[in-house]
Amino acid sequence: MERQRLIQAAIDALPGAYVPYSHFHVAAALLCKDGTVYTGINIENAAYTPTVCAERSAFFRAVNEGKREFEAIAICGGKDGVLTDYCSPCGVCRQVMREFTDPGTFKIILAKSLTEYREFTLEQLLPMGFGPENLM
Repeated sequence: MERQRLIQAAIDALPGAYVPYSHFHVAAALLCKDGTVYTGINIENAAYTPTVCAERSAFFRAVNEGKREFEAIAICGGKDGVLTDYCSPCGVCRQVMREFTDPGTFKIILAKSLTEYREFTLEQLLPMGFGPENLM
């Protein structure tokens, strides 16, 4: 299953998170329409505001490689890297997703394990989002 492969990629990336302050690891695996998967991790900073979330890390990595079409993202996270609950993307990450996806079809998979997950569309998590078409 593509879903399990994506969740596993996020789980595998989790130990790489740089979280010396919060100790809350987050990882994401972003599926491009061509089947390529890009992972991202949260990277904290002592000044806090320069911190980057795992979801944006994955998106920016993929965009840097020329990707612009995405199908889904799997997200997992937990204190000290232990998955105990669902980890939902912050508002800024939802807005970045909105820039590059169709909110009605882009899937966001929140995973506690390979078999415990919830799936949403971006539209469900960011109703009435502001996108590129609003500027045309």
